[in-house]
Amino acid sequence: MDYQAKRFTYNRCAEHDAATPARHPVVIVGAGPVGMTLALDLAQQNIAVIVLDDDDKLSAGSRAICFAKRTLEIWDRLGVGDAMVTKGVSWNVGKVFFRDAPVYSFDLLGEEGHRRPAFINLQQYYAEGFLSDAVAQTPKIDVRWHSRVVGIENAVDCVTLTVETPDGTYEINADYVVACDGSRSAVRKLLGLESKGQTFRDRFLIADVKMTAPFPSERWFWFDPPFHPNQSVLLHRQPDNVWRIDFQLGWDADPDLEKQPERVRPRVQALLGPDAKFEFEWISVYTFACMRMERFRHGRVLFAGDSAHLVSPFGARGANSGVQDADNLGWKLGLVVRGDASDALLDSYAAEREYAADENILNSTRATDFITPKSEISRVFRDAVLDLAKEHPFARKLVNSGRLSVPATLHASPLNTPNIDEFSGLMVPGAAAVDAPVFVDGRQEWFLNLLGGDFVVVSVAPVAPLSSEPSLSEGNGCAVESSAIAARTANHPLTLAITSAKLGSLSRKGRGEMTVGAPREWLTRYDAQPGTTYLFRPDQHVCARWRSYDEQAVLAAVARACGKQQ
Repeated sequence: MDYQAKRFTYNRCAEHDAATPARHPVVIVGAGPVGMTLALDLAQQNIAVIVLDDDDKLSAGSRAICFAKRTLEIWDRLGVGDAMVTKGVSWNVGKVFFRDAPVYSFDLLGEEGHRRPAFINLQQYYAEGFLSDAVAQTPKIDVRWHSRVVGIENAVDCVTLTVETPDGTYEINADYVVACDGSRSAVRKLLGLESKGQTFRDRFLIADVKMTAPFPSERWFWFDPPFHPNQSVLLHRQPDNVWRIDFQLGWDADPDLEKQPERVRPRVQALLGPDAKFEFEWISVYTFACMRMERFRHGRVLFAGDSAHLVSPFGARGANSGVQDADNLGWKLGLVVRGDASDALLDSYAAEREYAADENILNSTRATDFITPKSEISRVFRDAVLDLAKEHPFARKLVNSGRLSVPATLHASPLNTPNIDEFSGLMVPGAAAVDAPVFVDGRQEWFLNLLGGDFVVVSVAPVAPLSSEPSLSEGNGCAVESSAIAARTANHPLTLAITSAKLGSLSRKGRGEMTVGAPREWLTRYDAQPGTTYLFRPDQHVCARWRSYDEQAVLAAVARACGKQQ
């Protein structure tokens, strides 16, 4: 499908003719990648969602193109990951060049046993297109195009939005509003809020060109190349034989002048060679900034994605962090809307994602400072590091062409249950779960697929069986439902018990019986041995871990993760 040409139909909604405004559980403002990801997450939890967007089309031009492994895993859970990866250009390797010589290369994955690559490159309109296709097939989601928010009243018990459409304005009430409406957020402006931070005094040119080229599917970054002296250049491959080229221009460049095709063509020709043939797909000049709102929650209005935080593009931390905002907020908002957790749980969304935004801004700022030195001394230091990095591995740790996006580990989250046992490795409470192959009834499966979007307990056999009728008498509002106690699998002597933990009431939907063999990759990544037990949140972050299974400890950890401190 030509997603750039696609237009969505405006439909008159019932609120235009209603005597009083209708009230909805959740209204999302903005039908970009973040808003649609959140809408799909809530719909999977059987929560009806209204999505308002002031346009009738997807994003223009390639825009964000690098989607990280963690983002793909989130989209896998929502049913759109395969479409993204099938269309996208997968890559794990990056190369750094200084002047006319290679410095070093790096592999962002570096090991086997992962379902998804470190990154795919995919034009943002494809990502939005696949999400919008899924949204259109989801009855719980009502997307209203040509619907601009022009007023907001954020009361204690309700949010009222005034929406402007081709048929005039109407009002709509919501229990909660999530602003996913980008860096120029109308919701943020209407509430009199702002983002603060640093705008960098530099400009970059994006030239997306269509061509047939022999370059591999890798990320290539040049510092001070002979074809663009004293500046930096980045090259990426996208689907459809489109290549993204970023040229540093400097602060004094005239953006209107520099994006003229007759100015861009010589720059591209200098990189590709005099005989190269290419066509322009999209040209843009941007000035970048690292900024964020002081708080991501304001009563019943929450902010996610670029409306809440903005980073420079080095490291692909913008769209990826926005999708992770949606992943963090979705399960919490679902629990609160259903009445299974108190409104206070949403404070943890703000705290956790403000922490993640600060981490992204720090990494993005450091990359920008290295790529675009602000003084002659800084440039001398950078160039010396690049020279040393050709021969000395220690210097490569100092090179920063953009520390690429990884999920934040939420070390200080109050939802974590701290370790009481000794563990090694990265799967600490607050970390995003890492994937690994496992074996179900003798066939290979992927671990994250088994987690789904619930609280899940994973124990390495042998494990004590869960009580057949969990008790709610302790007043913690939680119950644990036994859904699969795994048997041994040939060639995988350690097996996993996969158990679903539910909040609020007993559920007997279950996962069905499954035999889950744990090969070496999983055991190593989780520092697991017989009895080792992990609790995962619905967003697949580690909640707690123990060296032996204890049902009461699991119940207490689920309660804590739902904001019900014991």
